[in-house]
Amino acid sequence: MALMLKNARCIDPQVGLDEVCDILIRDGKIMEVGHGLSMEKGVERDLSGKVLTPGLVDMHVHLREPGYEQKEDIASGTRAAAHGGFTAVCAMPNTDPVIDNAVGVEYVKARAKDVGKCRVIVSGACTKGLKGEILAEMGDMHAHGVRAFTDDGHGVQDAGMMRRVMDYASQFDCVVMPHCQDDSLVGEGQVNEGVASTRLGMLGWPAEGEELEIARDIALCRLTGCPLHIQHLTTARGLDMVRAAKAEGLPVTCEVTPHHLFLTEDDITDEYPTSLKVNPPLRTADDAVALVEGLVDGTIDAIVTDHAPHTDWEKDREFELAPFGMIGLETSLGLVLTKLVDNGIITYERMIELMAVNPRGILREEPVRLEAGSVADLTVFDPEQTWTVERSGFYSKAGNSGFLGAELKGKATDVFVGGYATMEDGAIVE
Repeated sequence: MALMLKNARCIDPQVGLDEVCDILIRDGKIMEVGHGLSMEKGVERDLSGKVLTPGLVDMHVHLREPGYEQKEDIASGTRAAAHGGFTAVCAMPNTDPVIDNAVGVEYVKARAKDVGKCRVIVSGACTKGLKGEILAEMGDMHAHGVRAFTDDGHGVQDAGMMRRVMDYASQFDCVVMPHCQDDSLVGEGQVNEGVASTRLGMLGWPAEGEELEIARDIALCRLTGCPLHIQHLTTARGLDMVRAAKAEGLPVTCEVTPHHLFLTEDDITDEYPTSLKVNPPLRTADDAVALVEGLVDGTIDAIVTDHAPHTDWEKDREFELAPFGMIGLETSLGLVLTKLVDNGIITYERMIELMAVNPRGILREEPVRLEAGSVADLTVFDPEQTWTVERSGFYSKAGNSGFLGAELKGKATDVFVGGYATMEDGAIVE
């Protein structure tokens, strides 16, 4: 099938493109990028006033399947992803059973092929059952396409165990993506330790509980040479460690979430809103400022959502009993456009690097470029569309968003995966 996308503002920093032009697609590939293009037959879409970019990738998503389909499943999660403008997501392995072997990998891949509305990149566990005691079947998972390993939701507590994980992953040039949490310090912590924990009368989750493992894993990266990607970084000191590691030439990257950029511990009121209970917790305003600076200066490599859906009844409990996490697939692009791009803090080009280019590179995925020969995974958004974040507008099963009621400017309208539309004019194509 031939598809012509006309009159969009096409932006891709990888090829130095930022102009209104046409894109001709055939058999899932971009055939031509130019002006006044034509085709003998096919589907033509006029995207005047829209911005078209390489397809966005969220490299940190919890699809919950298998085992927790009441929260989310691959069908609903990938629909939420496409609705948010994403052409691919990286699924975390902390499911039930844990994705710690090739059978689990193939299950997720098969389900995504059958019911998915975007590509699903499968990450594998570092250790069996996420227990931090025995290596997962990393070699077998790699043979089935896994290029990234993480025990997300759990920090690997033993340094020797983490060294073995990184030694093993380095054989395949795979990236290890730690959830940095020292359990002996964090304990039963609920919110950031300091002003917030004192004001709310809750157990504290100290910044050092994250930073100590960041420091340890950077040291292990130096020892093993294994590519290291720090998940959901939240503190200024942690960012400085990554900055220093990069300056040293170590293969270290990191990511940050919109909720850690745009929300702080001060937003947790005495109403104890459980939608703001996340792991790592919301930090200080100074930390949030530092993270934004890290986006600007290039220290931070990716913006991710850590999309963590939960049922209403799980979140509708006392703060200390509610699970950690918030959803984010359907609000991420709008938040970044509104709070960073529209305010002139970062450019469209930098946003594309953070949300499309770098995630693919870190995950060892094929690049997507707005040029002939590239796979046609594309995101289109209306930079002027204003909208209000409402539960009724979500394709996700869950509603535990910390941004309900936010007024945003900029929204995805169309998504193409392999040249086929998975979203048109803001609605998922079924």
